[in-house]
Amino acid sequence: MNELKLAVVGKDVSKSVSPQIHGFIAKEYGIKISYDKVSISENEFCDRIKTLLREYDGFNVTIPFKLSVIPYLETLCGDARTFGAVNTVRTRDLTGYNTDGAGFALMLKNNGADVKGKNALVIGAGGAGRSVAKKLADAGAAVSVYDKNLKNALNVAAEFEHVTALDNLRAEPYYAVINASGVGMHSTEGVSPADERLLKLCEVAADLIYVPAKSEFLSIAERCGKKIINGEAMLFYQAYYADCIYFGLEPDEERAKALFEKFGEECKK
Repeated sequence: MNELKLAVVGKDVSKSVSPQIHGFIAKEYGIKISYDKVSISENEFCDRIKTLLREYDGFNVTIPFKLSVIPYLETLCGDARTFGAVNTVRTRDLTGYNTDGAGFALMLKNNGADVKGKNALVIGAGGAGRSVAKKLADAGAAVSVYDKNLKNALNVAAEFEHVTALDNLRAEPYYAVINASGVGMHSTEGVSPADERLLKLCEVAADLIYVPAKSEFLSIAERCGKKIINGEAMLFYQAYYADCIYFGLEPDEERAKALFEKFGEECKK
């Protein structure tokens, strides 16, 4: 296989750790890649996307272009079709994929969080919240979704079975509470979308945020003695599933787990 030219594309990917993750995975498989960070303003996207599709073998798509890229593709596969959002593009056949949900599901599994037959609360009904709600429902959970914009939560509930929209956050017991709102990062760092009254009633608190490593949401849950999971594993696993698409490999959950653990050890050195 010749060296693959890959990238992450978003509005501002200057601080993205995607090059390190994809570079590590490729090295472990003995595959040569280059991996660029391509920041594009929303005004530039239409002018630059066709060039990117010609120049790269594949690229990962992040905020705010997961929907914008779709008109330039020929086919959507699996979760990309289900969610109407793309985070992985294979350019040779202009196919879009979404590996976020699979990454989230594997993160839960490898942290011993089994949601089958249990109730779960998802905070945030944007693109990430939709994929999380669907994966939880697919795994056999009864899912409640809250969003500060009730319409977003109602749309998710209407789209997927076993999902209910909430008009407010109540302190009720859930097996798992997942923060998919983005609250707790960037300008909202130090803020939690849920308070202690709610989090002390759950067993597992998972945050899709990975910077900071322990958000205020997770800090509160930890003080309540709950199992906490941050989004680093999801980030790695969605990258792993994307690389399997680029490299033509069959995903292996045990290999993915071993790679994530090795990556974490190397990051500590």
